Amino acid sequence: MTQVEIGRGKSGRRAYSLDEIGIVPSRRTRDPEEVSIAWQIDAYRFELPVVVSPMDSVVSPKTAIEIGRFGGLAVLDLEGLWTRYDDPASLLSEVAELRGEAATRRLQEIYNAPIQDELIGRRIAEIRDAGVTTAVRLSPQRTVQHHKAVIDAGVDIFVIRGTTVSAEHVSGRAEPLNLKQFIYELDVPVIVGGCATYTAALHLMRTGAAGVLVGFGGGSSHTTRTVLGVAVPMATAIADVAAARRDYLDESGGRYVHVIADGGMTRSGDIAKAIACGSDAVMVGSPLARSSEAPGRGFHWGSEAHHGELPRGARVEVGTIGTLSEILHGPSSVADGSMNLMGALKRTMATAGYSDIKEFQRVEVVVEPHG
Repeated sequence: MTQVEIGRGKSGRRAYSLDEIGIVPSRRTRDPEEVSIAWQIDAYRFELPVVVSPMDSVVSPKTAIEIGRFGGLAVLDLEGLWTRYDDPASLLSEVAELRGEAATRRLQEIYNAPIQDELIGRRIAEIRDAGVTTAVRLSPQRTVQHHKAVIDAGVDIFVIRGTTVSAEHVSGRAEPLNLKQFIYELDVPVIVGGCATYTAALHLMRTGAAGVLVGFGGGSSHTTRTVLGVAVPMATAIADVAAARRDYLDESGGRYVHVIADGGMTRSGDIAKAIACGSDAVMVGSPLARSSEAPGRGFHWGSEAHHGELPRGARVEVGTIGTLSEILHGPSSVADGSMNLMGALKRTMATAGYSDIKEFQRVEVVVEPHG
């Protein structure tokens, strides 16, 4: 990896974003109809390599069920409105009407209501009773407090997601979450992240996680780069974590940990390039926030947008372009990669000559620097 001298006292690795990566077709092509984009984590198989971000603007119990029926996996945010309010419909309408800086202040007020364990159980039951795989998210800070309600409700997949999650969090104020002990004691697969380096990913894999999130999430609504200065270009981050997956597979004697790219998946080409760099699936938010069924009503925000002390996200207007079905499966009425995401992925894989996700991870890529 090329080291670039920033100044006499500092150098850094050259890293690449997905925009700088191109997929190279092989000598053979296939029919898109013959391509499988299914993947499996633990005992759960999904026809689409899509995990929908735990954001109130995208995932409600209703949309989680619908996405599950399409073959994807939607993650409900247990620190969102659905576990703080019995019926948040009027609040979601209010958020869609907010303008400017007032939006952040009002979001902080709305999300200040306490999380209720009874509502956690009710939301999980609602999704589970519809017959789809049930996945929910808590931050590392809230996991110890609420995980019992999650497990008692019968969740299938538990997601521990923060801006960045480490296997060794140091705190002088409170006993930190011991990920290894926690995951060992649970009876459900755990997906944990985000992370962006080989070393951090390897430590997370050693905790027993079934999947690791790569990146810092948030995508179009995220301002972590601006507020904290924290940023790792996604193509390099995915490739580094995929290398950790390979080495951990050898270290553990065959235990495969799934890599899920989280953040910046705005177009169909981003999804294809994330998988080409080594991810097994992608976590998406803003593309599906633009569906007519999305709770955000054309607006998109994540949990970072209402942080009580240091908001690192914005409520952005993304508009509405079609139904969930059209955005995932088409037909598309635009040529910008925002609709028929799965059809485009199949076509990319077919053009490059690959028949499934695992094969496609070996596709040749090139670097095409900006400018």
